[in-house]
Amino acid sequence: YLCYMKNIKLTLEYDGTKFKGWQVQAKGERTVQGELIAALQKICGEKVSLIGSGRTDSGVHAAGQVANFKTKSDKSCAELHKALNANIGKDVTVLKVEEVKADFHAQYSAKQKTYRYTILNRPHRSSIDNRYTLHFSHKLNLSAMRAAVKYFVGKKDFKSFQGTDPSRKNQDTVRIVKSLNIRKKGDLIEIEITANGFLYKMVRNIVGTLLEVGTGRLDRDAIPGILKSKNRTQAPATAKAHGLMLVEVKY
Repeated sequence: YLCYMKNIKLTLEYDGTKFKGWQVQAKGERTVQGELIAALQKICGEKVSLIGSGRTDSGVHAAGQVANFKTKSDKSCAELHKALNANIGKDVTVLKVEEVKADFHAQYSAKQKTYRYTILNRPHRSSIDNRYTLHFSHKLNLSAMRAAVKYFVGKKDFKSFQGTDPSRKNQDTVRIVKSLNIRKKGDLIEIEITANGFLYKMVRNIVGTLLEVGTGRLDRDAIPGILKSKNRTQAPATAKAHGLMLVEVKY
């Protein structure tokens, strides 16, 4: 007798402030994946392995993270949904629970991802948005930043914009950036980037570079040389984690 395994897809949002990122870490470290697995194992009464669309770093937020797991549980999606939200911290919310085809894989089936980085560009900080925006008091030249966008869009080797990560030593560093938009809304500047995939810290390293262009410390025409060097030390510093949000994953 073979028990039927269901493949369940979760869409969720979280405030990354109090998490050590998405991925399960050493014992005692609070992670989004770890919290969800603990809740699922309690609800389903079985060992569960949860796959995320990608690992968000410590402090990074998500409005549309996607994950999937397989279960023998006979609970309906509606029951799982209600039980999950009742068994996880208030800074994580499961938005959608749906049964998907057996071959759906949150990471490998993803076609593109969109991240948004938000900058509060004014002299004084914010007490309300300080967890979700980077406070940057130096005036930014938006037209210079927008003119630099063209160097990042398209199929490129982003090795110079990859954070060092020992677990991903011989990774292919070519990615296709489909769009990069810089929008201003009052004192807020949003940098939204969509690609077929991202390298470790790639978005934050691109934002760090655009900020240098915006302050005039880096000439935008230096970017092709930085890309060509395939050397992380050639690109400016990484922007802080808390301004970043995973907006959407498309399949």
